[in-house]
Amino acid sequence: MNSMKSLMRGVSRVTPSLTRAVHSGMRTSSSAASRAKTQERPMTSEEVFAREDRYGAHNYHPLPVALERGEGVHMWDVEGRRYFDFLSAYSAVNQGHCHPKIIAALTAQASRLTLTSRAFYNDILGAYEQYITGLFGYDKVLPMNTGVEGGETACKLARKWAYSVKGIPKYEAKIVFAAGNFWGRTMAAISSSTDPSSYDGFGPFMPGFELVPYNDIPALEKALQDPHVAAFMVEPIQGEAGVVVPDAGYLQKVRELCTKYNVLFIADEVQTGLCRTGRRLAVDHEAVRPDLVILGKALSGGVYPVSAVLCDDEVMLTIKPGEHGSTYGGNPLACRVAIAALEVLEEENLAANAERMGQILRAELNKLPREIVSGVRGKGLLNAIIIKETKDYDAWQVCLRLRDNGLLAKPTHGDIIRLAPPLTINEQEVRECVEIISRTILSF
Repeated sequence: MNSMKSLMRGVSRVTPSLTRAVHSGMRTSSSAASRAKTQERPMTSEEVFAREDRYGAHNYHPLPVALERGEGVHMWDVEGRRYFDFLSAYSAVNQGHCHPKIIAALTAQASRLTLTSRAFYNDILGAYEQYITGLFGYDKVLPMNTGVEGGETACKLARKWAYSVKGIPKYEAKIVFAAGNFWGRTMAAISSSTDPSSYDGFGPFMPGFELVPYNDIPALEKALQDPHVAAFMVEPIQGEAGVVVPDAGYLQKVRELCTKYNVLFIADEVQTGLCRTGRRLAVDHEAVRPDLVILGKALSGGVYPVSAVLCDDEVMLTIKPGEHGSTYGGNPLACRVAIAALEVLEEENLAANAERMGQILRAELNKLPREIVSGVRGKGLLNAIIIKETKDYDAWQVCLRLRDNGLLAKPTHGDIIRLAPPLTINEQEVRECVEIISRTILSF
């Protein structure tokens, strides 16, 4: 009995503290639920901007719009406002945002097998290799992930070929690039750059890279006369430089000179390829066949990082097992997505649509007042307008007002605005966008 009384006294002593703990726990639980509810509330655009600024590296200066959804030629921000997309993720979304066929391929493969590395065979890589080489007419493909990896791969192939086939003394091979080029921001890519914002502060740079002016055949011929030159790498239309279109016949002369001096012609088609300019490849406008073609961006329709280098056996087979590769390059998910993305381009005849819509777009843009828009240039649906900057406005301010009017575009190189919608855009949508652009320009 005494022990029972003692136990009861202990319980009476403990109970108030237990009660306080329980009540405290309930308050804590209630606060957590309240915080969770707050977190579930959709973020505003300003909150999205602030969070990225707080936790992310400051290596980009985005247009202030916070996007959460895309479909076809449109995107929506976190407040539900709809925009026409006139950047297409730098031509990665040629097939339109979230194309149903590409998304279906992605999700079906994602539930089956995503990654094996290249340590083993997988059941889809060979099918992809067969399809893409057949489509573009080359012996072999080397699959990678990003556009800049494609450029690096092409440079390595060119150097290997230079030593094992052309007979250039070891480690003396040179690769020539056109001034104004852009193919990424790795050390090799910036070593060929003429843009201070890309290379300044990152030296020393890669040896064996030389530059010639873009669209300058005499300068190119002089450079290619050096017997140590292995390759000339060039964009058929320079994208980041401001959609710079070379003279008619330039690519044909490049092909002739490369053949004459036994130099590899590398076409960087990462941005211009895959129907963007109104042809399957931009080099097709002049019916030339480069020795190597670099593809990326729209090779996945914008849903997964996929790139590739295409060339014939003489070049490709200079690289042996263990000399180049990537854990993710050629993975089953990438291959399935790339096949679907390429099929969409062909089945929907997007090259022809880009050609037609581009002609309409440029014809209408050329009606804009020359005191504001000093020039229009491009091919297919890779186009640009040149803004005549004043103290009252510049290309950035024009893009901000375009955003306010429901169209997203981005300046490149100061006074130039690139205009590159998804290739699925139709005539009615083009004319609606022209009206937005015209109204915006005339508001200054």
